[in-house]
Amino acid sequence: MPRQLYELCGADERQVFSPYCWRVRMALRHKGLDFESVPWHFRDKEKLAFSGQPLADAKVPVLVDTDGSVVYDSLAILRHLERTYPERPLIGDALADARLDFICQWVDRQLNMPVFRMIVLDIFNALDAADQQAFRESRERRLGMTLEQFQDTAAGLAQLDQVLAPLRALLQHAPFVDGQAPAAGDYVVFGVFAWARVVSARPLLAADDPLQAWLERMLGLSDGFARQVPAAAEY
Repeated sequence: MPRQLYELCGADERQVFSPYCWRVRMALRHKGLDFESVPWHFRDKEKLAFSGQPLADAKVPVLVDTDGSVVYDSLAILRHLERTYPERPLIGDALADARLDFICQWVDRQLNMPVFRMIVLDIFNALDAADQQAFRESRERRLGMTLEQFQDTAAGLAQLDQVLAPLRALLQHAPFVDGQAPAAGDYVVFGVFAWARVVSARPLLAADDPLQAWLERMLGLSDGFARQVPAAAEY
């Protein structure tokens, strides 16, 4: 059976944009594994019933591997890929796995929020009408305010500049988060930038930002694999 990756998409189903799905997309390419993208919408909870998640909280990414095994949660999928396909290491030893846990926590707790504050209305606008209502209701309930009240580009950029300081320092000494070649740590961080690129025409980085060179290297991996997904600036 073909390998399948269930991914969150916008009204244009080519626009897969979840940062967590992007982690897995890049990891699959890293491993040299083909996959079939299965577009998924917020409203399609029932389509993930097979994954074993509580249906009310069902999320993507979900990977259905060639042997029929089903894995959900991006970090669990990365670990599954590393165990199942040990060639072209993605994570490495136990110490590297622990460091990856830290990177995921930093991204989830520090990096995601300022970016979300800048692009929340872009996400909303990228969705089809049926998903927009569900997105607005769930996010406004979580935020305690309207999407319009929450979006603040200036505040998001200021917070993002501070959050990115350790990443800028790291990339002064190596071309990638994981050293001389990209691996899981890079893909976890890159997922956030891919998220913004696909839904928002507003760049996260200034043209002269030192991180821009890293981002261009990431976009160029696997013959420009990431660039093949339409970006908001192209519409």
